[in-house]
Amino acid sequence: MTELVPPTVPVPLSVLLEQQELGLRQVAGPREDRPVYAVHTSEMEDPVPYLLGGEMLLSAGVHCPRSEGTGTYWDRYVARTVEAGAAALGFGIAPVHDAVPRALVEACEQHGLPLVEVPRETTFTAVARAMWQAAAARRHHELRRMTEAQQALAGAAARSHPVPAVLRQLAQHLSGWAVLLGPDGAELSAAGTRPEAAVRTALTALAARLRPGPSSAADTVGGPEGELLHLSAYGLPGPAPSGGRLALGVCAARRDAVDGAIAGVAVVLLSLLTGPRTAGAGAGRSAALVRLMLGAEPESVAPLLVASGQGAAGESGARPDAAASRREAGRRGEGSSAARRPGAVHARGAGDQPVVRGPAESPAPTGGMWTVVRGRRRGRARAGEAMWAAELAAGLGTTLIDVDGDELRALVPGGGPMAAQTGWTLGAGPPVPAGELARGDAEADRALRRALAERVPLVQHRGGAAGGVASLVRPAEARALARTRLAPLDGAPALAETLRTWLSLHGSWDRTAVALGVHRNTVRQRIARAAELLDTDLGDPDVRMDLWFALKWL
Repeated sequence: MTELVPPTVPVPLSVLLEQQELGLRQVAGPREDRPVYAVHTSEMEDPVPYLLGGEMLLSAGVHCPRSEGTGTYWDRYVARTVEAGAAALGFGIAPVHDAVPRALVEACEQHGLPLVEVPRETTFTAVARAMWQAAAARRHHELRRMTEAQQALAGAAARSHPVPAVLRQLAQHLSGWAVLLGPDGAELSAAGTRPEAAVRTALTALAARLRPGPSSAADTVGGPEGELLHLSAYGLPGPAPSGGRLALGVCAARRDAVDGAIAGVAVVLLSLLTGPRTAGAGAGRSAALVRLMLGAEPESVAPLLVASGQGAAGESGARPDAAASRREAGRRGEGSSAARRPGAVHARGAGDQPVVRGPAESPAPTGGMWTVVRGRRRGRARAGEAMWAAELAAGLGTTLIDVDGDELRALVPGGGPMAAQTGWTLGAGPPVPAGELARGDAEADRALRRALAERVPLVQHRGGAAGGVASLVRPAEARALARTRLAPLDGAPALAETLRTWLSLHGSWDRTAVALGVHRNTVRQRIARAAELLDTDLGDPDVRMDLWFALKWL
């Protein structure tokens, strides 16, 4: 399975050289930037057994005293370092050598290995720490870029003209050109800066060479001004509505792991939007879209697309409205032989035969806001009610529903009051923009846990009313106050979440234990520990109110 980003994010050598507090200086070797995947310190004469490749090897030359530092020795050492795949060699001044040996400089020049002088006052640990910090920062940046692109693409898929919208977002996030190609190579839709004809022809030829089934291909061609252009083609799983197979083509000036992951999200979404439509397929596609918008990796939702496409050959590609979906469900009845799959909306028909239900069209968000709903089934699915999935969609006001066993997640466009649904315990979060769906999901989960603890069918998150006490404090000041007040709980998220739940349930030990899924004695221990760390009396209602506002602001 392809990861969103590599396990270790490389850091360009130039990033380390530019950190003034390290004082590193390149004294030999090629000057073009190289990716560094790790920093490794070794004083062994032969570094090959200890390197995986891509490291910056640090050495103070302890293995070669000054009296033995001949050109032959350093030439052999550098040759073995290059053979091990090291990205660069860092040489420490002290305690053995007062300067970088001239023979080492010449060997690095001859073998093409960047040689970096590490000054006397800079420890190897400091270099390693700077590498870790830079890698963490770059990984955070890449994950944030991936998350933002995934949310933007999923949001585009929910618009009235989803395919062009998805291609526009893809082209924007990859800074290139994205095109949906038909089975005959024709351009069905495209977005971004259109490349010259020769590049487009090369991309079409690349797509034509794709193997059957999920596959991808990549190539590099020269641009009109001599620059390199990266071409990528991805086969969409499942047949196109008119037969044959569609492909996604991308032309961009760069291509890295994150770019590939973003394109993977687009492949999943375009498969959702262009594949043959059936009532059952719509449920799988809706479940996949919900999971993508809430942060799931494309690989984890791909099986839903495969299952959605089974038995769909010859179906129309048109999107049925809600009434048509209900009529289609009624015509199929309880005798449907669609296979049960994780994440799709299911019911049980007569004879315990699975019946797949669910409208296929995704609603457009109202004002760019979404409400996340979480639910848990009460009791068993009612036999003989083949229409329950359509009723659930109609009751919640959305077709973006993901039911996995007894667990429900749904995305409702806009906000407004929710209605309880027969057979389900529900928790609804606050309306949030697409970029904050993770927060909405967490709030919905808290609301569901509270509903389960209080044994009520629905708990909906309610923000503070306009003009309430909380509105008297500016948001920035409120957050600063909350961070200061709750600082003793930093690093103890279980304590903070237990305190939040306990306060929301008016200090009930039993209901808090049910909501958190722990023993009531665990709740008592956590609350006592939180009170100790906060150095406060939780029996005082003023203190509880103060902490409640701090938890909400944080």
